[in-house]
Amino acid sequence: MSRHRARRTDALAGGDHQVVVAAVGVGHDVPGRPRVLDDVGLTVLPGELVVVAGRSGSGKSTLCHLVAGVGRPTRGAVTVLGRPAHEWADWTRVALLPQRLALVPELSVLENVSWPTRLAGVEADPAPLLEALALGHLAHALTGDSSIGEQQRTALARALAPAPDLAVLDEPTGHQDDANVERVLAVLTARGPGTAVLVATHDHRVIAVADRVVELHSGRVVDAAAGSGSPRSR
Repeated sequence: MSRHRARRTDALAGGDHQVVVAAVGVGHDVPGRPRVLDDVGLTVLPGELVVVAGRSGSGKSTLCHLVAGVGRPTRGAVTVLGRPAHEWADWTRVALLPQRLALVPELSVLENVSWPTRLAGVEADPAPLLEALALGHLAHALTGDSSIGEQQRTALARALAPAPDLAVLDEPTGHQDDANVERVLAVLTARGPGTAVLVATHDHRVIAVADRVVELHSGRVVDAAAGSGSPRSR
């Protein structure tokens, strides 16, 4: 068991992290656009796959960024594993797939996927994940030479390879054809039980495998319901 895994197992066994994400009364403004989010509440439990659904401009990406600690809310609070979300800077605990993929084009696919775990000194073998996402044959190719769909799957593998406590995924199927959407869904549903996932999407195929769905409209939660995905063991 890796050093990271042992730490996480001990913490969960001690009952420290019964809620992975807690967003309470979250509001967020940006210049020229007040109330991108307005009084949003959200929880994600260990091992859950929670979808934030809604039209473009509904605030899904903004909420993902706040949960991943990229920014701080204007109002309210977002905590992850009991700490303010912005305090996390460890991708083996909280990982992000942004829409702007933030890959290093001069590095290989394997190097991009492996760098968070290598920086953290965590042992992880990304090869099965690369194969599952049809990236195995590109492992040693430069990321900049791959297609946008391959790059998005590389960024997804980077987020999931450390088996984090929380993976925040912003539109993970946005650049995928039907066959690769199925691959993305397969790795999401096959992830380890210790990884909770928050996904922003309007893709009905992703929504179909969710444990819960939270719908945003104009920055507000208008519906929250159980999804049709199989509940995972907590």
